[in-house]
Amino acid sequence: MDKNYLSDLERCPVTATMEIMGGKWKLLILHLINNDINRFGKMDMMLKDISKQMLTTQLRELERDGIIDRLIFPEIPPRVEYSITEKGKTLLPIIELMKSWGNEYVLNAKEELVS
Repeated sequence: MDKNYLSDLERCPVTATMEIMGGKWKLLILHLINNDINRFGKMDMMLKDISKQMLTTQLRELERDGIIDRLIFPEIPPRVEYSITEKGKTLLPIIELMKSWGNEYVLNAKEELVS
């Protein structure tokens, strides 16, 4: 890893986190895997607006960064399942907080529309 890159990340912990989890899809992918939607085809069906290429890229980046593992089963046809690593599990409380915040936001928005 480039020392300048690491130095940039050390300056701001939020930047470091966003470098790993930033973008539209990674948190959603992690949320799906955590809810036993751990195969490419199922994820592709659940994430309607993502291209297969983008899903593949995001999964590879999450695997590269040690957030998820990929297990290939020696079957015909081959089956691949993803799981969350111990490092990835440390992100789950953050995702739960985001989910709670989002639920509260939606409820408040509905109440504002009604009143």
